[in-house]
Amino acid sequence: MAQEQSENKDFSHLDTQHNPSMVDVSGKTITKRTATARSIIALTPEIVAQFVNGDIQTKKGAVFQTAIIAGTMGAKKTSDLIPLCHPLGLDSCKFNIELQGNEVIIDCTCSLTAKTGVEMEALTGATIAALTVYDMCKAFSHDLVIKETKLLSKTGGKSDYKA
Repeated sequence: MAQEQSENKDFSHLDTQHNPSMVDVSGKTITKRTATARSIIALTPEIVAQFVNGDIQTKKGAVFQTAIIAGTMGAKKTSDLIPLCHPLGLDSCKFNIELQGNEVIIDCTCSLTAKTGVEMEALTGATIAALTVYDMCKAFSHDLVIKETKLLSKTGGKSDYKA
């Protein structure tokens, strides 16, 4: 069961007039912050059959290796994609990608020392990696499904979270 992050249930990205607003983090304390997000993509047996030596091999290249690069690039561009996110200089962005049965499990962990968290960067990294797997495998089949993307954990700041 997910832990609640805060008793305050107000939307953080609205000002007092209910207009969109970037959260003011100027008064927050600088702490080490981490977040891990997961995306799961279901493959067809035809695509799973292409799994050799720890990766899916396609004419476009090694799928997992390319997904790691794309996911890292996506995590670094989060504030360009999501309007009210703070631009962050990530200290680390790491991926673990595994094939389990017919599913690719993509975990993205981002960390930094700052006044705001990295949940959106981890979620963006995992999502872009999953989209890259889809893009690289769609020549085999369009019956791919990105089943879910979710936050697994976060540390630092006011509260920690673990799914």
